[in-house]
Amino acid sequence: SAATILDRPHAGLLEWLERHRVDHEVHEHPEAFTARQTASAEGVDPATFAKVVVVGTDDGRHALLLVDAIDQVDLHKARRALAAADVRLLSEPEAASLTPGCAIGAVPALGALFDVPMIADFAVRDDPVISFNAGTHQFSVHVDRVAWERASSVVYADLAIDDDVRPTWART
Repeated sequence: SAATILDRPHAGLLEWLERHRVDHEVHEHPEAFTARQTASAEGVDPATFAKVVVVGTDDGRHALLLVDAIDQVDLHKARRALAAADVRLLSEPEAASLTPGCAIGAVPALGALFDVPMIADFAVRDDPVISFNAGTHQFSVHVDRVAWERASSVVYADLAIDDDVRPTWART
């Protein structure tokens, strides 16, 4: 049942990565519920951990949006990227029905698993290795970004809210 604790990575995810020859490592970590917490539990830079946001458009389409764990999705930018009049976050039940086998808030950065397009913020493109949830709050996967990008048909767009308060020298 959906209430069952998911104590292993999403099986389809690992099969997909292997079938598409995407180098990856699976990591088990203490249970974590936000992308930042998961990055911390993993000991990885939150700027290299992809946070997945499941959205729907006013015309009935769905998409996975990816931003770095340190960022938030700007829905105005998402509308432009999806060429939609309106974009909204899906409710937990809607997201769960779209991403079977995944814990709420632990959707892997792999739209192909769910037959849903995936758009990533330009910042994701900067990392040689990216990490993301493996369908549970206790496992994440680290992938070679170039291989993941080639296999996943990810599209890049400007998606993150522009609220960088770091000093100019700290920005990339």
